[in-house]
Amino acid sequence: MLPLRWNDDSGLDELTDYLRWLAERCQVVVADGSPEPHFTRHAQRWNRWVTHLRVPTVTGASNGKVVGVCHGVRVAVHDRVVIADDDVRYDDTALRRVGEVLDSSDLVVPQNYFGALPWHARWDTARTLLNRAFSGDYPGTFGVSRTTFLAMGGYRDDVLFENLELMRTLAVAGGRIARAPDLFVRRTPPTARHFWSQRVRQAYDSLAQPVRCCVELAVLPAVGVAIARNSTAKVTSFLALSGVLVAELGRRRHGGTQVFPATTAVFAPLWIAERAVCVWIALARRVLLGGVRYHGGRLPTAAHSKRWLSKRRASRPGDGSALTSPDGARPVHSGCRPAPR
Repeated sequence: MLPLRWNDDSGLDELTDYLRWLAERCQVVVADGSPEPHFTRHAQRWNRWVTHLRVPTVTGASNGKVVGVCHGVRVAVHDRVVIADDDVRYDDTALRRVGEVLDSSDLVVPQNYFGALPWHARWDTARTLLNRAFSGDYPGTFGVSRTTFLAMGGYRDDVLFENLELMRTLAVAGGRIARAPDLFVRRTPPTARHFWSQRVRQAYDSLAQPVRCCVELAVLPAVGVAIARNSTAKVTSFLALSGVLVAELGRRRHGGTQVFPATTAVFAPLWIAERAVCVWIALARRVLLGGVRYHGGRLPTAAHSKRWLSKRRASRPGDGSALTSPDGARPVHSGCRPAPR
């Protein structure tokens, strides 16, 4: 199940080849929110062997990916559904393994890695390694039980960190989440331009994780204090060395050395420095501007807390779309309802 919104079809041939390969193995659903004429071009390429859906272009404070996922999961004909971004590339082994893990769980969390490693992909891989050293990474793909997904009413589309929102919503609904950090699924790296455009938006995700956010916010003041005390070299050296060691720990966990080269851990200090700055920019945008810009609007919420989701679920059981955001924003229609197969 692929949620898609393209304004540039430069990668269309490669994606078409991949979707054709997938269609020989499973049902392929593309929930396409691309503007014309891109949607028409996609339909001409794919309609004979892909379930190609038109998803309305979302403007304002709504996450179009969530809207597309809800539309796509609803029309799927199988209970085991793989949701994947347009840069994710499964192989037979990964597809089979996701299906096996879904037999005993409601949500499978694989591990993405970049198949090619230009400098900015190595930089971003350092983030992945640091995540692996602690609670786990957040990939661009999940395996999910369609029955559970529809029964919980989908998940909200007024958030930026949609992967975390899905995980928390399913956990609150009593679903079983299986992290599979040794289930490696390849991604194609973004362009350097796209990489730079995502720095603050990725930092904004930390606002949904208070402990992590506080740690990231503390880095810049710590460096400031070190400068004031003429201890800059000691503090920065400690942070850099610690970052590399922790990233290397993440690289070695769960067989990560199979797909993560040793050089990727060396980029951890650069990522830490980047996040130390960008998380303050993200916080400023939340406090001063009301949120981060997203397709013509602003999204104030990175992801809702489990406590908030639990309270709203208790007050409105079975209706994921009738929740009201903690910021007082409008109710959001998830586009999903429990429905007969």
